[in-house]
Amino acid sequence: MREKLRITALVLGTMLSSAAICAEEPAKISIVVFGPPSLGAFLPPIIKAQKLDEKNGLLINFQERTPDAYTAQFNSGEFLVGGSAALLSVGLADIRGVKVTYLFNLFDYWGSVVTSRKDIQSVKDLEGKDIAAAKGTTNYVMFDWFARQLGTDTSKFSVVNTATPGLIGYALADRASAIQLWEPAFTTLHAKMPSIRLLDLKIAESWQKATGSRNIPYLGIAAHTSWAAQNGKLIPKLYATYKEAADWVAAHPDDAAKLIAVRGGDEERKAIAELVRSNERLGMNVKWASEVANEIRSVYSAGRSIAFLPSEPSADTIYAGPKQ
Repeated sequence: MREKLRITALVLGTMLSSAAICAEEPAKISIVVFGPPSLGAFLPPIIKAQKLDEKNGLLINFQERTPDAYTAQFNSGEFLVGGSAALLSVGLADIRGVKVTYLFNLFDYWGSVVTSRKDIQSVKDLEGKDIAAAKGTTNYVMFDWFARQLGTDTSKFSVVNTATPGLIGYALADRASAIQLWEPAFTTLHAKMPSIRLLDLKIAESWQKATGSRNIPYLGIAAHTSWAAQNGKLIPKLYATYKEAADWVAAHPDDAAKLIAVRGGDEERKAIAELVRSNERLGMNVKWASEVANEIRSVYSAGRSIAFLPSEPSADTIYAGPKQ
């Protein structure tokens, strides 16, 4: 009898142990992001190095793609969660019938154009000249809007389209009159080529004048609405993972730079650390989409004003689901 009780206890213990293990098994999420240098590739190495996904009950598989491939594979549903989700791309996908929602913001907008040509002193001087850019990105579309606010006819640009990793190469080789890029590519480029010049887009002034606000939600995490509906419990965990990563980066800029610019030299890592400390150009700002809903609608309005968005995106593109 005692032997039967002992065996029964062992069996029950094994079953309970197995159940506990299953309960603790992290939820797997596959997230597509731009390859570096890009904002979408800024926090993933921190998340993995610090195991912040596992801490929050997730196991994230980050997959890097070029901007065009990212858009195609996210919009097709090959990937249901996107970690380089630019607002205007989310809005355009919705208008075209792809039901997606912007879960939360990671970075506010900053972008510019750089040149080493002495005859180019302003954005308007680029009319009739060639400019290298990742034209398929929202950053270029927003740059287009800001350039127009300064009286520039952007239709007169001769755009050489390239993937984001190629932009730095164009600048170093002086293969175009100017190069349109953003962070962390600008910091990486400036560390290699200190003589490169930024052309002032007057971003804060133009946005304040047009919208009454200085906040420009730009890039974050988006998901297909079907995935969001089925995985509502995972979304707060995903937010917590990214928020903790951003907080860790802000608190440990030097250590973060070593992970972000893992293939870079000391000068590049030092520049990345300074970029984090100031945060002016980086614009790291983790917020739920619902917290910046008015600003998101202002971004949509900017996209409509230059005919990038043919109509107003659905309100469903601004995630308003559970946060706990």
